[in-house]
Amino acid sequence: MGEEMTATEAEAPVGDTTRMNMIQAINSAMDIMMGRDPNVIVMGEDVGYFGGVFRATAGLQAKYGKTRAFDTPITECGIIGVAIGMGAYGLRPVPEIQFADYIYPALDQLVSEAARLRYRSGGEFTAPITVRSPFGGGIFGGQTHSQSPEGIFTHVCGIKTVIPATPYDAKGLLIAAIEDNDPVLFFEPKRLYNGPFNGYWDRPAQNWSQHPAGDVPTGYYRIDLGKARIARAGEALTILAYGTMVHVCEAVVAEAGVDAEIIDLRTLVPLDIDTIEASVRKTGRCMIVHEATRTGGFGAELSALVQERCFYHLEAPIERVTGFDTPYPHSLEWAYFPGPVRIGEALKKIMKD
Repeated sequence: MGEEMTATEAEAPVGDTTRMNMIQAINSAMDIMMGRDPNVIVMGEDVGYFGGVFRATAGLQAKYGKTRAFDTPITECGIIGVAIGMGAYGLRPVPEIQFADYIYPALDQLVSEAARLRYRSGGEFTAPITVRSPFGGGIFGGQTHSQSPEGIFTHVCGIKTVIPATPYDAKGLLIAAIEDNDPVLFFEPKRLYNGPFNGYWDRPAQNWSQHPAGDVPTGYYRIDLGKARIARAGEALTILAYGTMVHVCEAVVAEAGVDAEIIDLRTLVPLDIDTIEASVRKTGRCMIVHEATRTGGFGAELSALVQERCFYHLEAPIERVTGFDTPYPHSLEWAYFPGPVRIGEALKKIMKD
């Protein structure tokens, strides 16, 4: 298993480390940024006294007060609209949308206002907001609590889209997002929130919710947006994935014994196309895996980019393994996701060509 570290990560004065799951890492990032910058505020439904439905904001209101970590009405449009106004006048809001499925009422504020503010004002105003939201499936949330809408936002100019796969990345990327002067959508894979995940939808690790997932520095560090991570080095095949799918792919590749290079994209916009291109030119094969629906998914953009840049190096057609073009099914959750069976079949196909 190989892992690349950017210069920013390597040089950061991170100090001691401790075991954290993704929820704890995200909480630590907000805690550190609220301590460093009085303009950083946390807002959203139940994020104050209750600490969030997943407890990502636990303890922040008690530590920083009700003016810096506070509950909002149940109005996603209002949450984002207020955050944009705050950001335009010097604050750095970190609004939470309780589930990514609920972000659609805020779409106009994000697309027409936050994403356009810098351009429309000729640089006079910006919207330095970081919108956190749990996304994806794996927790039996059904059709209204399990969607993956990242592809909608990657289409919008002016918004950055970030999706971590590990607690270490979650903290470093969230700190970088909060420090960014443009709007960032920070989608958090809730299947990874509470601890280790063995990569198999139908074989959850024993007591996986009871154990932390990785060593995370307790202090400040950042991971620059737009830098992918090589989760596994390999020579025979390039797999592009993000979020939970990184772990699923790692498990399938290990079981299949294929020398695949797995690239954890970490940020979809900006995209680290240089790392992708270098890998595909080396391996000659490319598979793209995401749990969002297939049509119009971000995998289609990735496929086009790889084809445009690496066509003469490809030894087989690009494979996409994705969710189906259907509302998220509650009773057939494991069949809907790109799990070991479907990824394994695609792996055999692409290696045979």
